[in-house]
Amino acid sequence: MDLPLYTPANNPPFNMARYCLAGAAAAAPDKPALIVIGDPDAAPSEIWTYADLEDAVLRTAGALRELGLAPGDRVMIRLDNTSAYAILFFGAVAAGLVALPASSQLTDREALFLLTDSSTATLACTSPLSTGTTESPPPLRVRAREGGNPEHRPSGNAPLALSPDDVARMMREGPRIDYTPTRAEDPAFLIYTSGTTAYPKGVLHAHRSALGRRPMYQGWYGISAADRVLHAGAFNWTFTLGVGLTDPWANGATAIVYTGEKDPALWPTLIERTEATLFAGVPGIFRQILKYTDLRPATMPTLRHALMAGEAPPPDLFEEWTTCTGRDLYEALGMSEISTYISTGPGVPRKPGTVGKAQPGRRVAILPVDGADEPLPPNSDGLIAVHRSDPGLMLSYWNRPAEQAEVLRGDWFAGGDLGRMDADGYIAHLGRNNEIIKALGYRVSPMEVEAVLATHPDIAEVACAEVVGAFVVLKPGSPTDSANILAFAAERLAAYKCPREIRFVDTLPRTANGKIKRSALVSF
Repeated sequence: MDLPLYTPANNPPFNMARYCLAGAAAAAPDKPALIVIGDPDAAPSEIWTYADLEDAVLRTAGALRELGLAPGDRVMIRLDNTSAYAILFFGAVAAGLVALPASSQLTDREALFLLTDSSTATLACTSPLSTGTTESPPPLRVRAREGGNPEHRPSGNAPLALSPDDVARMMREGPRIDYTPTRAEDPAFLIYTSGTTAYPKGVLHAHRSALGRRPMYQGWYGISAADRVLHAGAFNWTFTLGVGLTDPWANGATAIVYTGEKDPALWPTLIERTEATLFAGVPGIFRQILKYTDLRPATMPTLRHALMAGEAPPPDLFEEWTTCTGRDLYEALGMSEISTYISTGPGVPRKPGTVGKAQPGRRVAILPVDGADEPLPPNSDGLIAVHRSDPGLMLSYWNRPAEQAEVLRGDWFAGGDLGRMDADGYIAHLGRNNEIIKALGYRVSPMEVEAVLATHPDIAEVACAEVVGAFVVLKPGSPTDSANILAFAAERLAAYKCPREIRFVDTLPRTANGKIKRSALVSF
């Protein structure tokens, strides 16, 4: 599949929300587009048909525009992981605004940083946001007409705050409008990710980013309109917004959202009862499912295969999952700036030690770490780079020109992932360039050390940090024998790669989406 090259001279009309919803709403209006499960033992709490979903999105779009918001204004979403979150996100995009998905688990301090850094015009939040200090921006102000509907944005710099009840009314009672005639290069959403500084940075995506996801359809998912997709993550992450909502709807499939307690033992039950055909999550989710449930090939009869991304998995996870379930587990590598772009899938078998191949139509290369922009030959270590013509690539970092310049190499974008491409096009992920550990003068990838230690029979989970220290979660009943683990590593790793110290912990620090929070290891 050839991906179109978008330039200012080739910038066709395109609205991401229209692309995802209008086709199925016209062709299959009564088909379930979104199923919300609150209790795994009960019937779905919500079932949205494509017609109902599009109506709610366009009413929300109309209500947002009625507030006086102008194209390009930011709408920050700090709601729980519910249908309202999804509908407000796509409603903002449909209205030509810029959606800013955020986690409801952020502290007020963290949320205020996003609010001020993005110059947000409207904030939808589960509970009132406190400014906390005199250095923070002015308190949020809310004005309402009779009946509680929000009125126009207040004057001054304070954003308008919307409660969950406000959003619910907008979905039901807002004046339905048509999709705003945006163009492919217009900004659609702004998502914040960890930066190289102490603060997160905003990644601004265009409406065309939805088109840039097309290589995943068959390059990773093998998706069709018959699929029912259950994602284990939260909507503030591009992995969930894309795999859990954008792509199922763009293909006329059904998205499934679970809003209850995230007990890992529940996922197989949810897959069975919702008749999910595709299940997606981070490696930790699959590890926990295998640990806490009794899986057999007869379990989850509708599941065709599972999708995994977000961090490097332990090498034995694939075989264990396939042995227990009889299904394949397809991995992908991605980043907030483009989502996934390298993967295995139904047509790309797994090659041990690699993540997979560049998805069909994507141009991926390995560049020298030192700053040159000429691709390296096969089997060379360097930075994984994506061609800047890929429509899935971000527009820019939000107000971060210096960081923007750092990742551009001629015709290439190199976001900091290290890798090696073999002669067959399979790519091994060697970690993040800014996470490489310096040990005895050598550069050591913590992921390489983790992959070796994860094969130790007593280790359930492991993560490595500075000076090659390994933080180990043992399997139940295993002895706290650091000497044994160090000897195990010495037999399998060069001396400079071996951990200097083993620390036993009950759990590893993880983000809200389940990824290992490596920066937090040093405080353990």
